[in-house]
Amino acid sequence: MGLGVVAELVRLGVLSSTSDHSSVVSINLFVALLCACIVLGHLLEENRWVNESITALIIGLCTGVVILLTTKGKSSHILVFSEDFFFIYLLPPIIFNAGFQVKKKQFFRNFMTITLFGAVGTMISFFTISLGAIAIFSRMNIGTLDVGDFLAIGAIFSATDSVCTLQVLHQDETPLLYSLVFGEGVVNDATSVVLFNALQNFDLNHIDVTVVLNFLGNFCYLFLSSTLLGVFSGLLSAYIIKKLYIGRHSTDREVALMMLMAYLSYMLAELLDLSGILTVFFCGIVMSHYTWHNVTESSRVTTKHAFATLSFIAETFLFLYVGMDALDIEKWEFASDIPGKSIGISSILLGLVLVGRAAFVFPLSFLSNLTKKSPLEKITLRQQVVIWWAGLMRGAVSIALAYNKFTRSGHTQLHGNAIMITSTITVVLFSTMVFGMMTKPLIHLLLPASSNTAHSEPSSPKSLHSPLLTSMQGSDLEVPSAQIVRPSSLRMLLSKPTHTVHYYWRKFDDALMRPMFGGRGFVPFSPGSPTDHAGR
Repeated sequence: MGLGVVAELVRLGVLSSTSDHSSVVSINLFVALLCACIVLGHLLEENRWVNESITALIIGLCTGVVILLTTKGKSSHILVFSEDFFFIYLLPPIIFNAGFQVKKKQFFRNFMTITLFGAVGTMISFFTISLGAIAIFSRMNIGTLDVGDFLAIGAIFSATDSVCTLQVLHQDETPLLYSLVFGEGVVNDATSVVLFNALQNFDLNHIDVTVVLNFLGNFCYLFLSSTLLGVFSGLLSAYIIKKLYIGRHSTDREVALMMLMAYLSYMLAELLDLSGILTVFFCGIVMSHYTWHNVTESSRVTTKHAFATLSFIAETFLFLYVGMDALDIEKWEFASDIPGKSIGISSILLGLVLVGRAAFVFPLSFLSNLTKKSPLEKITLRQQVVIWWAGLMRGAVSIALAYNKFTRSGHTQLHGNAIMITSTITVVLFSTMVFGMMTKPLIHLLLPASSNTAHSEPSSPKSLHSPLLTSMQGSDLEVPSAQIVRPSSLRMLLSKPTHTVHYYWRKFDDALMRPMFGGRGFVPFSPGSPTDHAGR
């Protein structure tokens, strides 16, 4: 890593050192820890209790303890958590790869349920946690916290940890659960961030009907605009690569163009004050459907592994990052005068998280099941329990939002703010380690059939490491036309809305989108082109 990157990390406040030499030493130690996480993750691959996110978190905590003892209590970390560094550098590759690798057919088949859980469910959780915080914390004398702070707490703890959830569930083992929990996690993170940002822009001391309507209108605008920007960015990359066919001269250029345009979509969303999470996620979906089929065979192999590798490194870095910063002595000193109160606040927040998630998972699952005709498409009670449990984990999104609200450049000297920061860290550590460890055994206990199926069929050991070949070698939105029955009446449309929408989407995609933007089967033939390779 060059000194230019080191200087940028120092500028962002990520590195706690001030000299270049000390910074390089810190980075060397951190890279060595990343390597240790990868090795230990491999050795613990078959362990039913520990996954790689928990391994990285434990290593980060242990390293923080060692540094704390070495420096005699003066420092506990070599890196300082920066919400800017998290949102600008670490989160984009994780979310993009999730969209790029997702099985689109399963995702869009459950799209309405995912949106119901991710948007409406997050709002229910937000109000539940916010009202609980207002009712309880306002009587506890924990500092100068106002209504805006309590509402921000609701947004902070409504954000589930989709990164950790991805490492707990697997698409091959539990496709329905993975689709619902993962899809809800992405929409949930975007909703929580949009909610948090919207709260900062409204005068919460004068709430009336107009303010609420403006808030909801702004919320819907951000969701729609962010999604459209992601789709536009993906289509633009597909059109450029299809028309210019850059791969005939250099495969490096088309790979670089895909990566840069994906990142550009995220940064454009942030520049326009939209949701970068939603934008880069849908950009990844569109790129996998169109752009990926327009590049050369070697570029396809390169991109799918490059995106998965960047995502994996960012995730491991992230959990190490959180683990080491959890022992920041400065924040704990400000909140240590009444340790019992800090523990009590953490316990209350954890209880509100449990109640807030239950308040929407079970009622919304019931409503979703009312629209499903086939028993196989309905969410069973056992699956609902797994969905409820798997979404209890809180992660770096919650920490980043808490730092944004309750600190200035990672530091705070206010008693109430320090308590909220340490309580957030406590909830994140407890939920990730305890709930994360118990999720796999819970799935084996409640859904033994899916566990047996997973062992009877070969599957990738870690969906984040290896590509989804069924998704990559052909759009899994494609189904042989003989299996699609065209609805003959409005009754057919209402009885099978998913099949009907998919049928008309196929017609629209084949007639207009693919001839213009490329994709499987519509790339112009030329020697050495993707079509030439696909036809062999």
